[in-house]
Amino acid sequence: MTTRMTRVFAAIASTIFAAQLLCLNLSAQSSPENGTNVAVAPQYDTTHVYVAPENFDRFVASLTATFGGTTTKEGVFTVTPTASSTISQLVLTPVGSISVFGFKTPIPYPFGLERTGYLVTDMNAAVRQARATGADVLVTPFDDPIGKDTVIQFPGGVITQLYWHTTTPSYAPLQTIPENRVYVSADRAEAFVRSFLAFAHGRILSDEAHAPGVEIGRPNDSYRRIRIESKFGKLTVFVTDGHLPYPYGREFTGYEVADLSITLEKAKAAGVEVLVPPYRTNERDAVLVQFPGGYIAEIHSTTKK
Repeated sequence: MTTRMTRVFAAIASTIFAAQLLCLNLSAQSSPENGTNVAVAPQYDTTHVYVAPENFDRFVASLTATFGGTTTKEGVFTVTPTASSTISQLVLTPVGSISVFGFKTPIPYPFGLERTGYLVTDMNAAVRQARATGADVLVTPFDDPIGKDTVIQFPGGVITQLYWHTTTPSYAPLQTIPENRVYVSADRAEAFVRSFLAFAHGRILSDEAHAPGVEIGRPNDSYRRIRIESKFGKLTVFVTDGHLPYPYGREFTGYEVADLSITLEKAKAAGVEVLVPPYRTNERDAVLVQFPGGYIAEIHSTTKK
């Protein structure tokens, strides 16, 4: 009886060990360390801005007047997998790139909800990694006039476009790298961070449990702030209860400039409205503004100590 039981337990142990090995192998296959880093560089990551066609030229002019830089040739294209038409132009500034769209037709879903476009080295690999790390593929890859696109959604509702060009683009490195500003709930923060880190091969620079609430318009409170860095660039996660005064949560990108006061003077002269007057923390001097056409952004310079 004892020998028989020993054999049974040995068989069970062997089965469990084999299952554990299988799980380890599957984990290793989906581990970000063993996946391809599909990111290119921060200058190829563009904030997507949708404006009415009548505001298109004024908005683009206000961007270059504020930050400097150049633009690609304006054109009218179909950039969605279904029938549509949009004015499109890329603005390349020293502090970040912006893709501007002025749709002449109704905007097909879910376009207009994505915040950022990330250039990837391999579209198929990027989609596989997105799925493996917990993201949803909202729009399967489709052809555009110069390559391929897809739209994914990370846990927490963060929607991002991935794109690939038939001809490899070549943009100058940025003077400063902008931050992608993501607002998520405490319920989904860990899932979002875990998914994004795995997809982007990123690392956490800081995780501040009691960041100054003035950064989200609540100077008497604190909140959790997570800063992440990857080959895609910078990303800041604002973990909040959603009790946000306007316009916090509406700004997708934070732009770092050498001198905030000088930049603000240029912005005002170009018709940019100050929504939140300059404020200071131990990290930065910052302001929230709205460009002609409605685009809201944070602009900051490093606090001088």
